[in-house]
Amino acid sequence: MQLRSLGVNTNTFLLLALSLLFAANVKAAFVKVGEFELQYEIAGSGKQIVVLEACGSAGLDDWNSVFSSIAEQTKVIRYSRVGNGNSTAIKRHFTSMEYADHLSEFLLALDISEPIVLAAHSYGGSVARDFAAKYPQQLNALLMLDPSSEHDVDILRAINLEQGNKEIAQIKLSDMENGMSNQYLDFWSKRPLPDYPQIKDIPVTVIASVRKVAEPSNLFFTDKGRMMWGEMWQNWAAEFPQGRSVLTEKSGHFIQNDEPMLVLRELKRLMKILDENKQP
Repeated sequence: MQLRSLGVNTNTFLLLALSLLFAANVKAAFVKVGEFELQYEIAGSGKQIVVLEACGSAGLDDWNSVFSSIAEQTKVIRYSRVGNGNSTAIKRHFTSMEYADHLSEFLLALDISEPIVLAAHSYGGSVARDFAAKYPQQLNALLMLDPSSEHDVDILRAINLEQGNKEIAQIKLSDMENGMSNQYLDFWSKRPLPDYPQIKDIPVTVIASVRKVAEPSNLFFTDKGRMMWGEMWQNWAAEFPQGRSVLTEKSGHFIQNDEPMLVLRELKRLMKILDENKQP
């Protein structure tokens, strides 16, 4: 989750329309995880199982633009975390680690014993990092799309400490006025999230948006802020022996909507690596 999401470029109408039509024909189901009912959809078949982790408050619809295309390549599962979509509504706070626990239980409830490929967007990236560190036996590879970071506020302060602190306070105040969703509460806790080697040596790809903004709403979206955001994720991915970073100036925060083919290409690349690693 970035401090404020970049606008969505809707140049992929045909692919999105086809995806929505496909999604309409996929029957949503529910599975019990602890005391909660989680909404999910499964489609496709193949050697790899791809699980889609949505951004904050979005639910499984966050992946409408690529769900059907992934299903043409392999088995894919998308779901809504507790409190999102049609999953059980909540009034209490969950952390990304607790959501990671739910994901592990969710997979077991679906009788999925083999390691998955986890694709995560925005706040889902925080869930993915916690899941990767705590449940390495359930994970084969990780793809993150413009993931949230506990270090985004550091970018504002590094550019201009005084102005950055003022902007951070105002952004946080705006979030509180909007009700502070469960994800925003966790986002603003700014607790450290696991990195390599807490996350084991697996294929990891980060796609980060560095698209410039004509009229930046805050320091984070200035040209320097965009550059620092990209560099931060480049450095993070470089720590992994099988890490890869892709910076894009063509997408806003919703990369799967603006550049679905980029997402599909990088996902296919990860699955190819896994297939090659299995060969004797």
